[in-house]
Amino acid sequence: MPAPVKPRGPRTKAILRFVKTQPLGLLGLIIILVLLVAGTFANVFAPYDPLETRFDALLQPPSWTHLMGTDGYGRDIFSRLIHGARPALLLGISTALIGSIIGGAIGVSSAYFGGKVDAAIQRLVDVMLSIPLIVAAMVVVAVLGRNEVGGVDINLMIAIILPYVPVIARVMRSAALSVRTSPYIDAARALGFSHTRVIFSHMVPNLISPWLVLVSAFTAQTILLEASLSYLGLGVAEPAPAWGLMLSGVSMEVFSSAPWVVIFPGLAISLAVFSFSLLGDALRDALDPKFHR
Repeated sequence: MPAPVKPRGPRTKAILRFVKTQPLGLLGLIIILVLLVAGTFANVFAPYDPLETRFDALLQPPSWTHLMGTDGYGRDIFSRLIHGARPALLLGISTALIGSIIGGAIGVSSAYFGGKVDAAIQRLVDVMLSIPLIVAAMVVVAVLGRNEVGGVDINLMIAIILPYVPVIARVMRSAALSVRTSPYIDAARALGFSHTRVIFSHMVPNLISPWLVLVSAFTAQTILLEASLSYLGLGVAEPAPAWGLMLSGVSMEVFSSAPWVVIFPGLAISLAVFSFSLLGDALRDALDPKFHR
């Protein structure tokens, strides 16, 4: 007799449903995975050393020797793009996670305690939201300077995280307020449960879905912000390969004669941002019943 078919678990069903109903989200996830693999194993996939300068190959057009051409220093653009995926995704994902955790904790605490605590937190959030994101990040980088630990600029991470924390706090507060007014929260508090138990056992599990959507959405924005800071000379420093840094210093004369120097890094940034945006929209549709079609 054939062996009985093992029934699919709820997680398997959820994954299959996501694949069938969210093809664009799946496409975004595949692109993200490809970028992650390329960045992690950049030394394997890159045909050249991204820091090697060749003055006999300045501004070479795309060819079989250099698939995406070379820049003004003779460095292979394709190799630099692959190596540039590592800092872009490392900073983008890590800062989005840390910022979402901090902002989520602030937003949930504000909604749960309410009253003067909520009013004080929200006024501080209003002040921080009044400062444009890029301006706030530039000020933080300019004040703190550079502080690399293990190849990661900690101050750059802080500069990217700080502007997003109030945005995430405001969004998570709105989501937490609807959970805070639920009967089971009032019942848990009436039974004498501690604030920590009510928040982590009853509120947080019901806020995971909007939080995951925020993480994916803000990862796209943090990648774009990191590229902007690098373009302005406040992010990853030369000669390290970084997508935003590859766009910096390209004059109109160079762009008109060698457009590939700008086109390919711009496409890499757009592709990464687009893929995380697709994944975020798909997660929103899959996890929030209000968006189900």
